[in-house]
Amino acid sequence: MAKFKAFLKKKNIEISLKRYGIDALGAMAQGLFCSLLIGTIIDTLGKQLNIGFLTQTVATISGKDYTVGGMASAMSGPAMAVAIGHALQCPPLVLFSMITVGFAANALGGAGGPLAVLFIAIIAAEFGKLVSKETKVDILVTPLVTIGVGMFLSWLIAPPLGKAAMSVGNLIMWATELQPFLMGILVSVLVGVALTLPISSAAICAAFGLVGLAGGAAVAGCCAQMIGFAVISFRENKVGGLVSQGLGTSMLQMPNIIKNPRVWIAPTLASAITGPLATCLFRLEMNGPPVSSGMGTCGLVGPLGVYTGWVNDVAAGTKAAVTGMDWLGLVLICLVLPAVLSLLIHALVRKAGWVKDGDLKLGA
Repeated sequence: MAKFKAFLKKKNIEISLKRYGIDALGAMAQGLFCSLLIGTIIDTLGKQLNIGFLTQTVATISGKDYTVGGMASAMSGPAMAVAIGHALQCPPLVLFSMITVGFAANALGGAGGPLAVLFIAIIAAEFGKLVSKETKVDILVTPLVTIGVGMFLSWLIAPPLGKAAMSVGNLIMWATELQPFLMGILVSVLVGVALTLPISSAAICAAFGLVGLAGGAAVAGCCAQMIGFAVISFRENKVGGLVSQGLGTSMLQMPNIIKNPRVWIAPTLASAITGPLATCLFRLEMNGPPVSSGMGTCGLVGPLGVYTGWVNDVAAGTKAAVTGMDWLGLVLICLVLPAVLSLLIHALVRKAGWVKDGDLKLGA
């Protein structure tokens, strides 16, 4: 056993929740961002601004036409797998082989492809690392093992994993339609908390294909965390902190949350309020890419995802037009209410003596 553990250490294989549940999951979200999400943004900009070279077909593959953004989106599987391989610190030959693994897992996983990619890419990467540089023909063995394991698992488990992920996502979305108030609170709080924790809310939403009202609640929760922390910590972190948290990530507050968990009260309670407002009052739906549901105001991806969904729905004829109420709901849920509610709640928390000056200082 000691020799086996030493071998795993030599191969930089660390079987842990942090490596697989935090590092790999977070990297997968980055891969999605750099492919599917960017592709969707490019397509949306092209259509809304009438930019010809962004809307015209640049390639036709197997009878399917692709725009610039469409090409980027089509590479989501390889992008996720390579990002995961990078997070697992794969040697070059393993990392490059992950392109094929990601494509296969995502394609065979269907709508639940991201979850299939997560599991299969991790296993294929670790098998590739096991054999890497162990033979004199590494250039053949390592890619063969990595791709072989990945392709076999894609054939074996990607379809059921994809179906399972979509079943869970559909259950959440069905429950949100059935009980928009309670599920609005639950989805908003849980996804918002996941965004601030060192895991990936974006990858979770993508894996479960979370859109519709549930996606809107997720957007509300993520925005409440990011905008909430940005405004309540303004006295300590000024404009730099406002931008880095409001347009970057509320995860920056994790060291402060560990020191004093009560600093988390205001943004979390704000998300519990904005979630049901999004689902019950404004009927805010996120029908863009599911990954956008878990991004919040990071690069304004959450609101952009909602807008993309509106555009797609109007084009499909399922929505008559984008109304003033739509815009009002989006601005209030994503920006105004998270700021106002978090400031009010945080003032009460400070008055109770639970949080003091300096508790939200970044880099403290």
